[in-house]
Amino acid sequence: MTTLDLRGLVRDIPDFPKPGILFRDITPLMRSPLAWQEVMRQMGDVCDRLAPDLIVGIESRGFIVGTALATARNIGFSPVRKPGKLPGEVIGVDYTLEYGSDRLEIIPDGFEHGPRVLIVDDLLATGGTAGACAELVNRVGGELCGFAFIVELADLGGKAKLPDAVPVESLIVY
Repeated sequence: MTTLDLRGLVRDIPDFPKPGILFRDITPLMRSPLAWQEVMRQMGDVCDRLAPDLIVGIESRGFIVGTALATARNIGFSPVRKPGKLPGEVIGVDYTLEYGSDRLEIIPDGFEHGPRVLIVDDLLATGGTAGACAELVNRVGGELCGFAFIVELADLGGKAKLPDAVPVESLIVY
């Protein structure tokens, strides 16, 4: 069986969202049923290796990737969102970005028994958001077993901001 060229389905958009940024757009990849099935197959391989009990997806494209993967692997999903978007009790963390600061929140329900957690998102860039998500998982009692991304921008050094000794898997690395 031939593996699809996923990289060929990632569109480069120069100067988005601001001048000097080269945006890697996965929309064409998501529009291709065969390519998306290949993404889920490869992400499923990551799940098989890391054996999570729960997938945590980062707002917003992490929801798309994470819920599809959780459904395919018959495991639970928990969203991490920006402030004020989740109902009920939440736990939050403030973090810094290269251009300012932000906050992420999670509902602590479902973490009582220390599930193994795989954090999923579409893209790893500078690592600030994924690192903050890892801190949230730890705060609510999850055991972080890994990260999985469709795309990684290696030159931005995001892996360095993630916890040591936790696997980081990326399907496409630029």
